[in-house]
Amino acid sequence: MNKISIACVVDDDEIYTFTVRRIIDRSAIAEKTIFFHNGQAALDFLIENLEKHNELPDLILLDLNMPVLDGWQFLDEFALLKPRLNKKITVYIVSSSIDEDDYNRAKAIEIVTDFIVKPLTVDHLKDILFQLQV
Repeated sequence: MNKISIACVVDDDEIYTFTVRRIIDRSAIAEKTIFFHNGQAALDFLIENLEKHNELPDLILLDLNMPVLDGWQFLDEFALLKPRLNKKITVYIVSSSIDEDDYNRAKAIEIVTDFIVKPLTVDHLKDILFQLQV
């Protein structure tokens, strides 16, 4: 399978992001991975790079519970920004939430591809990569 160019992880948990970095490296799904500790930082990056196709991620792995701008707020802003992006960006929610309301809310959002309950695994990432290439 081919790698994606850039994966983006939006999560404020430093231990989780350390672990995810290793899992992404082990799964070899991306050439590069970028990390943001909240939705606002990720959104700012996307806005700054609107015209730079090669800087934008192919995949966003988004946590829901974060400071500043949480995952739900990020999704609201991303939906407004998406028509201006000149690249397809796939969004997966990766959350520790097992709340059925969160799952149903995520499934109702068109720009969310799927909802994965943490912990993220190499198999999850390989499945994501397969879906991106279908």
